[in-house]
Amino acid sequence: MANELNTQEHIQKNGSTRRMCVVYHSAYGHTARVAQAIVDGANRVENIDANLISVEHMDHYKWEILDQADVLVFGSPTYMGSVTGQFKLFMDATSSRWISRSWSGKLAAGFANSGGLSGDKLAVLQQICLFAMQHGMVWSGLPLMSQGHEVTDLNRLASFLGLMTQSDNLPVAQTPPTGDIETAHWFGQHLAQLAQRMQ
Repeated sequence: MANELNTQEHIQKNGSTRRMCVVYHSAYGHTARVAQAIVDGANRVENIDANLISVEHMDHYKWEILDQADVLVFGSPTYMGSVTGQFKLFMDATSSRWISRSWSGKLAAGFANSGGLSGDKLAVLQQICLFAMQHGMVWSGLPLMSQGHEVTDLNRLASFLGLMTQSDNLPVAQTPPTGDIETAHWFGQHLAQLAQRMQ
């Protein structure tokens, strides 16, 4: 899995490039794998610079990267029907940006991972969407019809508010399954293309 962005280098990027940040928390690596797949899909699109930012150990440069991004994609595992405590701390830490409306107008999207097929991931996506709406962001769902319900199928969990993925209690290299990772690629590419159209 690729490392997080080099923040200094990223800040100096050419202004014509549309910037996407996938902001996530991952305790065991499964959600991080989905985040990386979204980044990989987005970076297939020309003039898109997509990178990962973990909500752990936020610093001045990470916040600056988020402030400069055109697209913010938020993701969390589902813990007790909610985002993780670490992700909620990140959300609460954005209050100064909420007051200043500095993220208003940015494109936003979300993803959630859990061990169960449902796992109350919808509640997490609703929570993330409401967070984005509080900031005045423009929300994009996942406009992809489900291709079936097998582990190799795209959008097998038939989610439209955002991306839902499911991981078994297995090593990160084995789960989430191929269909979920390919859906994450599709989602990242879709968001990058949407960002280009909004330019």
